Amino acid sequence: MSKPFWEAASRGQLLIQRCPSGHRQFYPRAVCIVCGDDPEWEAASGRGTVHTFTVIRQNHARPFRDELPYVVAMVELEEGVRMMGNLTDCQLDEVHIGMPVEVHMIEAEPDVGVPFWRPAAGGPGTRGATA
Repeated sequence: MSKPFWEAASRGQLLIQRCPSGHRQFYPRAVCIVCGDDPEWEAASGRGTVHTFTVIRQNHARPFRDELPYVVAMVELEEGVRMMGNLTDCQLDEVHIGMPVEVHMIEAEPDVGVPFWRPAAGGPGTRGATA
């Protein structure tokens, strides 16, 4: 079911599902959760905002313990779906709800990309950004 998503992620592309009636969804499912139609894959913008987040300070499992502390965020994409992932490339105290973020892919293994999030460069609502 999620094979197209992971294949695209390995190429650096973020996909979500959209049915013929325009309903979008993530995570991947066999049918549209609104109308029951067959969803297709479409490229997402890769931009969104932090909907909520948590700071992980304890995790004894490898490789996570080597990354402590880290942020796991629920990101609301511009397309309206929400996706969970790690937030990187910023200080823990900079993370806030509504923070503009963009996707970037981490190569977990050869040919396996995993979507991570980082602050959007100069995006609206970015702390410290000037108008």
